[in-house]
Amino acid sequence: MSEHAVQVRPDWRRGTVTGDGVTLATFELGDPENPTVMLVHGWPDTHHLWTHIAPRLAEKYHVVAYDCRGFGESDRPGEVGAYRLAELADDLFAVAEAVSPDAPVHVVGHDWGSVQAWEAVSRPRSHTRIASFVSVSGPNLDHLGQLLREGLTRPTPRRMRTIATQSLSSAYTGLFQLPVLPNALLTALGSPRAWKQFLHTIEGTPPENVVVAETLRRDMITGLALYRANIRQKLARPEPRSTAVPVLQVVNERDIALRPAIYDNTPTYAAKLWRRDTPTGHWLPYTKPGYLTDTILDFLAAQTDNEAPPTVERSRVFAEPKPLAGKLVVITGAGSGIGRETALLLAERGCELVLADRNLDTAAETAQACKIAGAVAHAYLLDVSDTDSFTSFAATVRESHGVPDIVINNAGIGLAGGALAATDEQVDRLFDVNLRGVITGSREFGRQMVDRGVGGHIVNVSSAAAFTPSRSLGLYSASKAGVLLFSESLRAELAEHRIGVSAICPGIVDTNIVSSSPIAGLDADTEQAQRDRLNRFYQRRGFTPDRVAVEIVSAIEHNKAVVPVTPEAKVGYRIYRFAPWLSRIGARQKVTG
Repeated sequence: MSEHAVQVRPDWRRGTVTGDGVTLATFELGDPENPTVMLVHGWPDTHHLWTHIAPRLAEKYHVVAYDCRGFGESDRPGEVGAYRLAELADDLFAVAEAVSPDAPVHVVGHDWGSVQAWEAVSRPRSHTRIASFVSVSGPNLDHLGQLLREGLTRPTPRRMRTIATQSLSSAYTGLFQLPVLPNALLTALGSPRAWKQFLHTIEGTPPENVVVAETLRRDMITGLALYRANIRQKLARPEPRSTAVPVLQVVNERDIALRPAIYDNTPTYAAKLWRRDTPTGHWLPYTKPGYLTDTILDFLAAQTDNEAPPTVERSRVFAEPKPLAGKLVVITGAGSGIGRETALLLAERGCELVLADRNLDTAAETAQACKIAGAVAHAYLLDVSDTDSFTSFAATVRESHGVPDIVINNAGIGLAGGALAATDEQVDRLFDVNLRGVITGSREFGRQMVDRGVGGHIVNVSSAAAFTPSRSLGLYSASKAGVLLFSESLRAELAEHRIGVSAICPGIVDTNIVSSSPIAGLDADTEQAQRDRLNRFYQRRGFTPDRVAVEIVSAIEHNKAVVPVTPEAKVGYRIYRFAPWLSRIGARQKVTG
């Protein structure tokens, strides 16, 4: 669906559920015979938060949303104590029992809806009533309180930084504890027009996507009880408990209220946890409803099929969060060398991998190795020099696996010898693979990333030859210099879309590119003898492709622009920038191997 949704409100079937002294308004879509998905909103929303998400979920599921106590059409208790998380969790179970008495429900919670769902799934035997939980923009307050306590009692620079940044982001919660001032502020902010403008200003949320109830101003003020009944109590006296319910934690890296580091200890308390980090903001159901819906559907399908979700990390307990876990990665030239080693390293990080190579057998071997490492991997046949085939491949990836989060254009070939001696066929093949293939992959997948609107990263493998001129590598250097400058330019073009672009420039690395590279102007016997000498030199050099893979992953994690890898690449990069005349002198030397 388009992320700029048209406000066509779902044709909800309305009902009520009586909880512990309150009546809750419920709203249903879809066939009640299907598995039930419950949608739980936060502050200051109502069931309207799910306007753009519920209809697509209802194509496969029985969808139930409800207005939480104090919001929308549900009852509004007057006592602050009535909004404790224990009461809200009781409401959730009451709705689940009423709408799906014979089977556990899947729960999706946002903001305070996620916070109260965490309370529910942390109860004993919750897994008998809740089949799975998707948490969006809402932590478990007990987990958060324990994280803060550990940070203060056993401080480290990382922990103190987490406390400081989250304290700044949460400053508004202190304001909400005051008796009069927040009511006055929210009265001014509580008109639909003002609220939509506020969300647009702080997060870029399209105003046309924001659907609010007529009770918005009253909901804002009543909902202050959530903060007053829970924040101080939970953070001061945390009682973290574990859950056996499968949990997908969607972490919004640009969340104005919640910093990603506050979720670091979640794996300690969730036996079946997946985490999806994405460069999006707090109101994801409004800002990127299509993306969130796809993520939910993917997770639900995997739970229904009793398999690990293909686009999120496989279930495991781990001490530290893995930033790339759950990312969908496309790698070309994945059958050997740098491509294979990068695939294996990303498999260990919990990525799903789409592996392409002009030799399907070697791509399949890499895929099998990744599966042994615990990853989901798929092998494809692809000649990157065939633009039409590459375009078709990109469309297949989108249709079968989704929009990739990371694309690594690694496929490349070599050509040595003088430029004057090379044949036109050799030149065409070299530039079709090394430069045009990179451009095609970047453009096709870059468009997909831009359309999706939640960022991404493109890695283009260049070479130290891009800035190290040589009389015997002129054409190869030109193809790789094109990759380098194209990557730098593309990085500038895509920056506004939060898509990073990195150019990786290995130097002398022991891969099979040397043994397969033609040398222009030599007869067959002399060419083979020269290749053998060069191959032995590269092997003696001993710089293996797994070390390049480490630099590629680091470039993705830290959004590096240009990464010279080997020592000679790092020296050559600086010489060419600051003393290019030395590079020109070196270019005249003959390479004998």
